[in-house]
Amino acid sequence: MKKLIGTLLPLFLIIAAPVFSQDNEAIIRKTEEYAKKVQAQWQIPGMAISVVKDGKMIYSNGFGVKELGKDEKIDANTLFQIGSVSKSFTAAVMASLVEEGKVKWEDTVKNILPDFKMYDKWVESNLQVKDIMTHRTGLQGQLGTYIPNMGYEREDIYNMLPLLKPKYSLRGSYEYNNITFIIASKIIEKLTGKSWEDNVRERIFAPLGMTSSRVEGEEFAVAENVATPHEFVYKRGKMLSDTTWVDSVAVNPLYGDEQALHWLTVIGPAGSVSSNVNDMAKYLLFHINKGLYDGKQVVAKEQMEYIRRGQTITSQDSSRITLYGHCWFVEQNNRYRVIFHTGTTWGFTALCAYVPEYDLGIMILVNSEAPAFPRYAIMRRMIDLYKGFPDKDYNTQFYAEWLASSKKSQLTSMKKEAEKEKLPAPDTKLLPGIYDKGALFGKAYVTIENGDLYIKIGPKGWKSKLSHSNGNEYAFRMGGNEFKVTFEIDKKTGKCTGLDINFGYTENFGAWTKLK
Repeated sequence: MKKLIGTLLPLFLIIAAPVFSQDNEAIIRKTEEYAKKVQAQWQIPGMAISVVKDGKMIYSNGFGVKELGKDEKIDANTLFQIGSVSKSFTAAVMASLVEEGKVKWEDTVKNILPDFKMYDKWVESNLQVKDIMTHRTGLQGQLGTYIPNMGYEREDIYNMLPLLKPKYSLRGSYEYNNITFIIASKIIEKLTGKSWEDNVRERIFAPLGMTSSRVEGEEFAVAENVATPHEFVYKRGKMLSDTTWVDSVAVNPLYGDEQALHWLTVIGPAGSVSSNVNDMAKYLLFHINKGLYDGKQVVAKEQMEYIRRGQTITSQDSSRITLYGHCWFVEQNNRYRVIFHTGTTWGFTALCAYVPEYDLGIMILVNSEAPAFPRYAIMRRMIDLYKGFPDKDYNTQFYAEWLASSKKSQLTSMKKEAEKEKLPAPDTKLLPGIYDKGALFGKAYVTIENGDLYIKIGPKGWKSKLSHSNGNEYAFRMGGNEFKVTFEIDKKTGKCTGLDINFGYTENFGAWTKLK
């Protein structure tokens, strides 16, 4: 999670000296003013916005600072992580391979990747290319997302797929998931003989002139003019009564391991692209023009139309229906149609959206892990302005909804914690030793150093301090994420026989057996 660009395009100037219409000028002014109000309300350190209209970028600007407490400003060239907007790059690469006849959307994954395995053997045999990136493989939403935070690599996650029990049947439900995109990257690499990263660089970045964009966490770490990521946490302030308190938000910069850059690289095809609003304006034009950029058809129009075609319903009510295509949400409401995708990584958030009817697109990059509400507020306000609708303050409504939801969630959490029986920690001398989980996961080493417990785990041998939670339950932070650990103590012998790690969702890999 990092930065934005330094020199702001003047409000009335565009790069190739295009001229604003009076309508564009007024709308951009109002959008910019609104964005600043949204930024202040949500305590966002810095963000950047670009707008494309009628085939060109008409606005590009940065707001705020790269890092809270420091003076360096965001500009339109500042690099941010775009999170899950990266998924659409993977879909575009796959579309280009379909265009070239290297693969069909209906091809069976197993026929391309003979080593491909899933928990459900019928799914393993019948999963098609078109299923991989539409979140309908049957896996629970976000299952497997945090495994890379322990240092495991992309290939490790691919080999762990058969351990993940599905929640639904194939195509039975929409469940948003990151690690299935590793399957897509394996197909891309098998068909081209090149890495997913090189395919993105050669098939998307190069033809669009996205010269500042990057595809790996390591590249982001060494880039210049980057935004610093910031955590965004709702916290309880001073109590006014048993159920009421002063609202508080903590916004803090993230450094070192807390930026989870290894996770970013491993999750690559689902979320590792970093870019700035100038480059992303080019990407928006590429999608709005159905693969045409600067007079060249980069990806066939037919395939670009396919990836924006809705495949499954994600939400529906009396005023709108939202579908998911190949890495784009397609919302048809009672006033307009908008195609968009959000993105979130450790300390960064993004929104990429376009309205085909108005040849209009907007890119919003934020160096805070604030919820999607502020980004949606800016997007919807700008679309309303172009549609000529009456002014509506979405942000005030969204902020109130978020506060109410956060309060409710924290009250529930506090109640559960108060009701939980507090148990003493086991004798720490029982816990040190070597714990084995087989070839895929390897071994975990628990030691005592200066009176504190530590765990070393994963292929990189990262070591973290274990903090006691309750009874046999401990926790440790690694690669930007907290993992809970439960030590298994035999009631008869009083000896520790193993440990179990909670990976965050319903992954049930079983106990790590203590060897000694």
